Amino acid sequence: MAKTPETPAPSAYERLGLRIQAIINAPAAQRAKTALIFRLADEPMELWEQLLDEIDENDNVTLAHRDDGGVHVFWTVPKED
Repeated sequence: MAKTPETPAPSAYERLGLRIQAIINAPAAQRAKTALIFRLADEPMELWEQLLDEIDENDNVTLAHRDDGGVHVFWTVPKED
């Protein structure tokens, strides 16, 4: 029987990105064009900050840092001409 090549496990950054992507892509978040995200205790702060920086680079996206450590992500969808 032939072995199939194993896919490498996702990195900590990829796991973080996938988790946040699922929150942002949830139907309720998409309807409201907003999502509230939090860093989990086992996620390194430097990876969290890197992800927030990358999200913030996008046009039409606003990040609002909350006192409880959460980050509110707001976005607008530009109207097409």
